[in-house]
Amino acid sequence: MTELPSTVATSRPASTVSLPDGRWSTVLDCLCEHFAAISRQRWLSRFERGLVQDATGHVLTATTPFRAQLEVRYFREVETETPIPFTETVVYADANLVVADKPHFLPVAPVGEWVEQTLLVRLMRRLANPQLVPLHRIDRATAGLVLFSANPATRASYQALFRERRITKVYEALAAPLPRHRFPLLHRSRLVRGEPFFRTREAVGPANSETRIGILARGAPLWRYELRPATGRKHQLRVHMAALGAPIANDPWYPALSTDAADDFTRPLALLARALEFDDPLSGAARVFESQRELAGAS
Repeated sequence: MTELPSTVATSRPASTVSLPDGRWSTVLDCLCEHFAAISRQRWLSRFERGLVQDATGHVLTATTPFRAQLEVRYFREVETETPIPFTETVVYADANLVVADKPHFLPVAPVGEWVEQTLLVRLMRRLANPQLVPLHRIDRATAGLVLFSANPATRASYQALFRERRITKVYEALAAPLPRHRFPLLHRSRLVRGEPFFRTREAVGPANSETRIGILARGAPLWRYELRPATGRKHQLRVHMAALGAPIANDPWYPALSTDAADDFTRPLALLARALEFDDPLSGAARVFESQRELAGAS
């Protein structure tokens, strides 16, 4: 078998799927049925260009026999992606860690209609490092800091920072005033999947999310808030602020879902992942990284 071309390996990350039980003759037949939205011709093109491989990095062909539980890696493609006209910056990079400052609207990793227009793919190409893996995610609509592991050998040490809550995440947001509340305010609630599926909502039951909310500036018509999430639930900060009666400015999903699906680049969500603080698990040194972006519209 042929090795995957290095230009592909360094240009974008692979998706993986474990083939289900079945009676298909070839891997191609299985993938065509498993991913019905992708045409057989598209899969054939991927096989011909070396974009389908097994877990060891060997290229599979259109005639490779089917085997249940075979781990298949494939490289997603989107025919037409909307360009994201904003640029990320690299705040810090060494052999183990990369810290990037993400603009609004740019997804962290390939998802849905975005592959090339993602922070991960941009950084893999910029730094020529196919080993990059995001250690956490922030919403596509949110700007600010994202940490990446650059070295598989040390990845687990950095992943443990998030799993064991040994990292402090600080956000800023612009939202309506909350003069009747006393700050700092601790908001806890139970977050569950909402409707449609990509939204989150609060529900009755034991809390599984926690955010500490402070005031940085009281302006008009918006206040600038400091948000410190103790947990990392999907859309947690957006849901918590909306629940308090102060949805984050320009939020198209909370408290109500906008009917306009198109991005409005002139009205970014007023949410910024401002700072990340932790003790480096390898050296023990205190690490403090800060975004250089600003939220417009605050006093």
